[in-house]
Amino acid sequence: MTTLSSETWERINHRALGMALARVRAALERYLARTDRISSTFDAPQTPEPDISGERSALETLCAAFRLSPFERDLLALCAGVELDAGIASLCAEAQGDPQRVSPTFSLALAALPGAHWSALAPDAPLRYWRLIEPAPGGLLTRAPLRIDERVLHYLTGISYLDERLRGLMTPIRVAEALLPSHQALADRIAEVWRRARGGVLPLVQVCGDERATRQAIAAAACAAVGLAVHALNAAVMPSTVADVEALIRLWEREATLSASALLVECDDADPADTVRAGMLTWLIERIGGVVIVSARDRWRPTQRVTVTIDVRRASSREQRDAWRAALGAAADHLDGHVDLLISQFNLSAHAIRAASAEALGRAQEYAGHDVARAVWDASRAQARPRLDDLAQRIESSVSWDDLVLPAAQRHLLRDIAAHVRQRARVYETWGFAARSSRGLGISALFAGASGTGKTMAAEVLANELHLDLYRIDLSSVVSKYIGETEKNLRRIFDAAEAGGAILLFDEADALFGKRSEVKDSHDRYANIEVSYLLQRMESYRGLAILTTNLKSALDTAFLRRIRFVVQFPFPDAVQRVEIWRRSFPPGAPTDGLDFEKLARLNVAGGNIRNIALNAAFLAADAGEPIRMVHLLRAARAEYAKLEKQLTEAEIAGWV
Repeated sequence: MTTLSSETWERINHRALGMALARVRAALERYLARTDRISSTFDAPQTPEPDISGERSALETLCAAFRLSPFERDLLALCAGVELDAGIASLCAEAQGDPQRVSPTFSLALAALPGAHWSALAPDAPLRYWRLIEPAPGGLLTRAPLRIDERVLHYLTGISYLDERLRGLMTPIRVAEALLPSHQALADRIAEVWRRARGGVLPLVQVCGDERATRQAIAAAACAAVGLAVHALNAAVMPSTVADVEALIRLWEREATLSASALLVECDDADPADTVRAGMLTWLIERIGGVVIVSARDRWRPTQRVTVTIDVRRASSREQRDAWRAALGAAADHLDGHVDLLISQFNLSAHAIRAASAEALGRAQEYAGHDVARAVWDASRAQARPRLDDLAQRIESSVSWDDLVLPAAQRHLLRDIAAHVRQRARVYETWGFAARSSRGLGISALFAGASGTGKTMAAEVLANELHLDLYRIDLSSVVSKYIGETEKNLRRIFDAAEAGGAILLFDEADALFGKRSEVKDSHDRYANIEVSYLLQRMESYRGLAILTTNLKSALDTAFLRRIRFVVQFPFPDAVQRVEIWRRSFPPGAPTDGLDFEKLARLNVAGGNIRNIALNAAFLAADAGEPIRMVHLLRAARAEYAKLEKQLTEAEIAGWV
């Protein structure tokens, strides 16, 4: 088949439409027994139609797609003609004996057009089922004015666009970037499924995986391979009534035919608690025709349709390396192995790698010495954030080792943790330890100690040292009374964190990771499943997971065996409290006569010390004075009252 240029096709389509209009105009003239020729902007061609080598005009394509009879074709052309040809509109008005009635009626069509049949206007006949034409409501059906749908009218003239009624629901997806080899292979596999099914029943294709952008790109590439455009429908904006869903199905199926498009149904944002909308989504997926792709993190399970499932895995290390080098260009040659470090820490999609590279190259001049490596690292952290920001609280870390007051043994353990994270790629990959066993490769730590002893600060120090994001997990949003929901919430957190290898901080972990209970009923059994699932995910997580607890004895011993590091945070003694007091006041804070030895008599943990120092600073600022012992005394009384403790004379003797 010869491929025509756009200009040539438009010329042919214009002539073909003109011939169709001339045919219905002639039928109207015969009906009126007139012989004089009415001028028209769509004159019938006087020269033979050129050979278009199998190419069809828009009208011919539409008639074939919707199986219109010759009479239905002429009726559609008649309705188009009154919009495009003033002469046809005048003939309709004359035939109906009213200069204002320019729209044709079915009665006029039955009388004037050849091959007329009553069934053409049945609700389930193509013209009305696909809403190609619509009779005006009210009155007699045969006398109701007929009007062509605007989208169909523009299609016949060669103008293509997404129907206005779908624009708030559908988003066009285009192939913007080359796929990674493994993802291109998946796109080719999908295209081959459709080619083999041509002429038969098209199966539903579902594409499952963590990265929405990657799923979109694979779907778009598969559609492009078979000559289809693709539009995405977000499940979150699904109609909530059967009537609206039925209207959407019919409108989309018509649009898919007119524009040769596939539908990509994106389920990521669907609210599982909205059972009504979830039911409508299932109804749509099972009933809608044409090429349909379901995109979701997890498998969707329709009950009726034949389904082909494609699981999208993250890019391999080699593919990521190639993607980084392609995106960074010449800058990659000056990173001295930094690309391998990026791959070991961040598990980004090709799209995210390109975005991070573009951001880094654009901002490298903002870094000292135009440090491209640091710019790329920070841009990669930013790319991994969006999904986790919706699931946990990101903690901006600015504290360093100098701010942390701990015994030497605990500090050594924390530095060992940092070393394990930094050297993970070398030990696991280069030295081959990962090849021996895939179990236990996750780096996990338990921070145990009383409240205020520095557990969260230690996590912040590690995040700052490793230049990684730290996320505190809100247990109230993770633990669910509904069976299976806790595992789903944990999976979402770990899956989202995998991309950036973020540090996950589970505060007060004993609330979630307590001792597994004796199985007395189904709830106990599922609670134990939650703990087992958590153990499994922590063992496979490529980042650092930190659990904090005030009561180490509350944790399951089986759980403790799988924790790589256990750091006990002791209550600070007097010497340590002196150091904590010294470091609680920034260099720029005005102080006067502070005695840290006397302040260290307060038998409180570091967190309480920082609260007292900060409260005293506000009191001094409000009084217009430097921070003095009198302000600290007042702040200490407030902190002790909060703790429901008695401030003794021995603790505050000689303060003021």
